[in-house]
Amino acid sequence: MALTIYGIFASRAVRPLWTAEELGVPYTHVPTPYQGGATRTPEFLALNPNGHIPVLVDERPEGRVVVWESMACALYLARHHGKGDGSDIAPATAAEDAEALRWALWAVTELEADALCVLMHRLGLPPERRDADKLAVAEKRLRVPLRVLDDHLAAAAARGHDYLAGARFTVADLCVACVANWARPSQELMHSFEHVHAWLQRCHARPAYQRLKAAAKTQG
Repeated sequence: MALTIYGIFASRAVRPLWTAEELGVPYTHVPTPYQGGATRTPEFLALNPNGHIPVLVDERPEGRVVVWESMACALYLARHHGKGDGSDIAPATAAEDAEALRWALWAVTELEADALCVLMHRLGLPPERRDADKLAVAEKRLRVPLRVLDDHLAAAAARGHDYLAGARFTVADLCVACVANWARPSQELMHSFEHVHAWLQRCHARPAYQRLKAAAKTQG
């Protein structure tokens, strides 16, 4: 089998890249930026007609599997390349699988748009293009889902667990951390939701993530 992931670290492609690193799955990374037309070539559009990264191509004995949408890529990798025995980030039980599914979809529907707004208007855009009003609205809206996440993590901590689905880091944590990380430039939000902040620091300190981050710097 051969696995290929198209995308770059500084994009939603970090989700399947991080998943593959955590699982220790051999893969080929094809750095494909979302700007400059790289996702609009006939070759790329044959893989993803939407023209977006990431794209995952899994050459399996039964045939090629192509996956797009970042959360789908991450969850696919965990389900089909993880051990499923509790020794890695793949769900080991139906309950853990449910946690991964619900938190990944929750992150997209409840967090992503406003977290991206925070990232762009606090850090990503040039100062002259940042909009204080849009930022204020996004940070206000984020207080609702971040309270849900913070309360869940607080309840987990009371049971002696550091992560969303239990005592170990799983693909559920990875999927949500990739999105919630975009809100980290807001010191006010991080101070308001201390369990979320501490959990994000634990997640992003992991060796697999740090390897990807270092490799991205090397690639420029």
